[in-house]
Amino acid sequence: MTVKKVLLVPLDPVHDVGLKMIRRGLQEAGHETILLPPDMSVEEVVQEVLKTCPDTVLISRTLGYGVAELLARLVDLMDAVGVREKVRLGVGGMAIRPELAAELGFDGGFGPGTTVEEALAFVEGREYQPDRGSTAKQKQDLTAGYSYTYRHEGIRQKLKTITGMILEWAENKTSPGVRRAAVRDELWDVARWRNYEPMTDFLREYVPLCGELAQNYYLKGIFPPKTRRFTREEVAALEDYLSRTREKMLLSRLQHTRNRPLVFNQYGTGCPFMDIGHIKASEGWGADGVIHFDPSWGARTEGLFDGFLTHEEDGTLITPANLNRIKMSLEPGTLWQVRAHRGLNTPETVVLAGKIGADLTKINICYGALGAGTDPARLTVDGVWAMRYAAKYNMPFDVVTNEELCGVPAYKAFAGMLITADLGLALGGKPILQPLFCYSPEVMIGGMMEDNYVEYNAAKVLALRKIIDAPIWPGAPIGFLTHTEDRVQSSATTAFHACAAAMLGVDAITIASSDEAYSGGPISVPAKIDTLRAVKEGFRFFGSMELAMTRRTEIWSDEIISGIEDILSRVVEKGDFVQALYDGVLGSREDGAYPGRNGRGTVTEI
Repeated sequence: MTVKKVLLVPLDPVHDVGLKMIRRGLQEAGHETILLPPDMSVEEVVQEVLKTCPDTVLISRTLGYGVAELLARLVDLMDAVGVREKVRLGVGGMAIRPELAAELGFDGGFGPGTTVEEALAFVEGREYQPDRGSTAKQKQDLTAGYSYTYRHEGIRQKLKTITGMILEWAENKTSPGVRRAAVRDELWDVARWRNYEPMTDFLREYVPLCGELAQNYYLKGIFPPKTRRFTREEVAALEDYLSRTREKMLLSRLQHTRNRPLVFNQYGTGCPFMDIGHIKASEGWGADGVIHFDPSWGARTEGLFDGFLTHEEDGTLITPANLNRIKMSLEPGTLWQVRAHRGLNTPETVVLAGKIGADLTKINICYGALGAGTDPARLTVDGVWAMRYAAKYNMPFDVVTNEELCGVPAYKAFAGMLITADLGLALGGKPILQPLFCYSPEVMIGGMMEDNYVEYNAAKVLALRKIIDAPIWPGAPIGFLTHTEDRVQSSATTAFHACAAAMLGVDAITIASSDEAYSGGPISVPAKIDTLRAVKEGFRFFGSMELAMTRRTEIWSDEIISGIEDILSRVVEKGDFVQALYDGVLGSREDGAYPGRNGRGTVTEI
């Protein structure tokens, strides 16, 4: 390496910190540096250039009135005295851009965010190559390090009893969803499918188990409303977009000094092409994972479709081709969840997601049966098999609660979450607890958030930690019902909730773009970026600070635990988990929850 002599010139009476940082980097690289004082005139600077004969001159100046003329005069004077062609000349500052620097006669311009390595490359006369691997992410197992040991013996015993009754009830029962999942598991070969080999055996067994909408698709070529295949031109455009994006894409990191929480961003525009654009923006701006949302009507349909399909409503169709395209678009370190928790395709979705290569899924019998419209008996038998398949395909699953959608109190929602989690453990799965951080109807009525949004959400986390050693992933998304139509407010409140979650030491959080809850049209990428940037700034602001528990948090956490015990006792006394769902023990009509009807009467004895 040739040692360079570099003259560092702060043409600004105040802002010379950047130059001093660059000076240290240059010195560590073995170059000779001369730092001038910050109060020299342009003429004096040119005299120093003549005196020291540097290879490079780096100027620092914050733009203001007359500064462009000042910088241009410096270049003109160096040219007049015959040294301009002998010296590489660079300028940096808050408002500097390469185009402006070139217009003023400089060889390089450096704006906000310039790294020491970038300045070093300029000095050494080489092209700056950003380190694309420096922020490369490795997939993390959210369940690693957790023992799933119960810390509350009374709750453990009750859950053991309830899990036993569920397994005994489901032992000799099946459903169309369970049978389709078995066919998908046994006959659908993902390698053959990716090689465009016919799936004749699979389709012969599969199609008769589907409902009318899916049968019309397979047998008559009739698409669901507002749905169509992508054209060849659209597929080619998608592939070109991905290629161009990957060439220039740099990954960033949201966390400042912490490794957790991981940040998941939701997608589900209806169009996989748009989804992939949202995913790449999310990855580029620091998201650790993304979550696939299916359309609500898909949960009411018996059977999954095939083909690379787009449709004109929120929620993207779960088809092998759609999931496969999205999987291929992901960066290697991005965690991918395909949710399967609430509808008539729950076990089959787990199988398909596992075969395509998803990392995580989502299952909750109680939420789907009381808040998402599926019959409790149907979702219980389907949920048991979904958890078996999640274990088979090594996919941890989160267990979301439903208190944001109705007035179900947290203790009832948590009782259902813990029942699902304990059942999952018994079936060999790895559940993740997902309490909501939201301004729920419960707290609107009860007044727990009149002063702040922190203490009651902290009480939820504290209560779960007092019960079991398990990963916690607040979401769906955090801050729900605290957002407004204002994008700045929505991004800020998401960041506040993210920081509270970080200071509580949770493992992951789910966020949504700032326009998602109130969008009158497509969810926009700029809104996603707003939210991700706000979260990153919040993490930087609070760093590794921890959140102290208040007296109210302690009281509320104990009340939640007491309520959970009471609900579990009532389920045990009833002796029938499914009947407890029908009877409103885990969420009643008065709470705003009621048993779903989709799939009622489809559970049969084996």
